[in-house]
Amino acid sequence: MTLAAAVSTDARPRRAWLLPFALIFLFPFGRAGELGTLALIVLCAALLLRQPRTLAALPSVRWALAIWACYELAALGSTLHAVAPARTWETVVAMLRYLPLAAGIAWILRDARQWRALLRAIALLTLLWTLDAWMQALTGWSVRGHAEPHRLTGIFGAGDPKIGQVLAVLAPFMLAEARRWRGRAALIVAALLLLGPILLSGSRASWVTYAFVLAVFIWREAGTWRRFALWSAAAVVLGVLVLGVAWQTSTRFDARMQRTLQAFKGSEQGLNVALSFRLTLWADALRMIAANPGTGVGVRGFRYAYPRYASPGDPFLRDHDRKGAYYAHQIVLEILSESGVLGLLLWLVGTALALRMWRRASAFARARAWPAGIAMLAAVFPLNTTLAFYSAWWGLLFWWLLALWIGALGSGADAEPTHGA
Repeated sequence: MTLAAAVSTDARPRRAWLLPFALIFLFPFGRAGELGTLALIVLCAALLLRQPRTLAALPSVRWALAIWACYELAALGSTLHAVAPARTWETVVAMLRYLPLAAGIAWILRDARQWRALLRAIALLTLLWTLDAWMQALTGWSVRGHAEPHRLTGIFGAGDPKIGQVLAVLAPFMLAEARRWRGRAALIVAALLLLGPILLSGSRASWVTYAFVLAVFIWREAGTWRRFALWSAAAVVLGVLVLGVAWQTSTRFDARMQRTLQAFKGSEQGLNVALSFRLTLWADALRMIAANPGTGVGVRGFRYAYPRYASPGDPFLRDHDRKGAYYAHQIVLEILSESGVLGLLLWLVGTALALRMWRRASAFARARAWPAGIAMLAAVFPLNTTLAFYSAWWGLLFWWLLALWIGALGSGADAEPTHGA
């Protein structure tokens, strides 16, 4: 598929969906994921040169611009009192790429058939990553090498323990496609298939993320509070059985559970250890927020400001070459500490715009956008620890999901809506 063909006013290339798919396909390979971003930026530039009015006329592009502006302005405002101005400005400039990325995806998904093909491809890729993680759990090896002693790493390779969180966030695509393919039985099989690698990844944040996703799917299937309660109870019982098997058979899972059980010792220290010293980190983040309430310490400036707000004997200074924690590990605390109240207000405005777009969309468009919407909500779920939203990696994944959601809501009505899709 050439860009000349892609930007033709009348042509709707069958494989245009490969551009947004390339981004997630290359994600496990470090900066290679940016090649997908670059392709979308080039597409957007070509559209602006050849048919700017067509691009500007798309409602989904205008929504993407408004939501992106809130995200970008929050970071821009944080430069006013940034503790590491060069690092903050570098991040602000890098975030400019999210707008053409979102606009390019919105243009591609104006054809609902592109979304259908892309949804299938993402679901299949998630399945392949899941099977690779299962292979690593059973044999110790995946296509990217050997597992770490206490974690599965799967397709992301040794030293990069993201597999659990990524599978949990992408789970709605695989679950929705399984439901569409063979109904409720396939949905249950897909849910159990994902459960193993997510548990064995050793990431408790991914456990919470996946629990949220499953709760949403159970509610969608149940339809009433009574059935939701019954099915949720059955899911909990099944989950406990799976936990028991994993606990008895996996040294990785046992090591993670031993740390988690520290929370039940009835002491603040035990809870802090169970949470990987998050209580210490969050207390330091709150002190940082109190000292810099307006615009924060600057996006990606948390690590540079951390030592001055840390308590004596802080474990992050002691155990991380005295550099401290890199970010707050919780979305609200991250926004407040790095971009202040101004940043949080702009995030809330962006959230309000996203909800308004959802309310104005047709029922068919909502059905199409549903998996991407649940994935995005799972990524930003505030009752959880999170990766850094201003980082190059997690920020890009977040904007890829957001762009898919915006594009799916704005796609045409020439494809049948399906349950769970």
